[in-house]
Amino acid sequence: MKNIANIKLGNNGPLVSKLGLGCMRMSSIWGGPTPNEAESIATINEALDLGINFLNTGDFYGAGHNEILIGKAIKGRRDDAFISVKFGAIFHNGQWLGLDLRPIAIKNFINYSLTRLGIETIDLYQPSRMDDSVPVEDIIGTVADLVKEGKVRHIGVSEITAGQLRKAHSVHPISALEIGYSLADRQIESDLLPAAKELGIAVVAFANTAEGLLTGDVQAPLPDGDYRAHFSRFGGNNLVHNLQKVDVLKQIAQAKNCSPTQLAIAWVNQQGDNIMPLVSMSKRIRLPENMEAMNITFTADEMNTLNDTFAQGAILGGTYLQR
Repeated sequence: MKNIANIKLGNNGPLVSKLGLGCMRMSSIWGGPTPNEAESIATINEALDLGINFLNTGDFYGAGHNEILIGKAIKGRRDDAFISVKFGAIFHNGQWLGLDLRPIAIKNFINYSLTRLGIETIDLYQPSRMDDSVPVEDIIGTVADLVKEGKVRHIGVSEITAGQLRKAHSVHPISALEIGYSLADRQIESDLLPAAKELGIAVVAFANTAEGLLTGDVQAPLPDGDYRAHFSRFGGNNLVHNLQKVDVLKQIAQAKNCSPTQLAIAWVNQQGDNIMPLVSMSKRIRLPENMEAMNITFTADEMNTLNDTFAQGAILGGTYLQR
């Protein structure tokens, strides 16, 4: 059964599912436990059976564990999957150390990724972020060389500015921009989204529920040990204020007989034909509800209410997306 809509990556890029499967949470994140591997592999395969073929990973997720897992899942059905890999982030003992975007490092990273995934070509390869330590031209130029070598099919970018996006696209056509986007995080609407649309670049939008804020499950105060406590959005009066906004989302969701999470995904999906919600899943039970979210539509009044309630600046405090 394949009943998911498609999206084109770039003006001349491939068609992939308009709902992307984020695989990050199938590996140990920040030193946490590793989810059940058999269930993760089954989730990937069921997603592929349903037509969700965009699989997103990073070579640093679980220190390579995520790529190995995906490699196991797609063995024997490589043509069913479109593999998106981020590179460049450096971790040690679960701690972020920074970025390494030197051409010599990129040429090293790609070979390890190909080996772990068990494939000959990565469909979409992208720096996980950009910093100023290496010129954009050198980073994208190096990946363009990998395209010529047949190790990469298409080039993407992630978490960059509109100026960096334009510069990257001038070096080699960029197919996709991966960026955080949700009702609670709309800062990219001012310049980055218009730039992507102008250049014909697809937007792979992650963090649709804003670190869980939009799920309707968060209560104030957060429980002890919750990793979100160091984000100002989830602290003190900010969280109380923000949850009042989420109450509006919950009311609309109840009226539409869906969950706030589904509504948050649906809102992202409705923002444009060039925008793909990228949803992290590690259990098969999540697949039907997230696919159903892609079919949710809004009346003009519902959309106006959401856009007014969650206008830029309406959510107080920041996360790592506002850096």
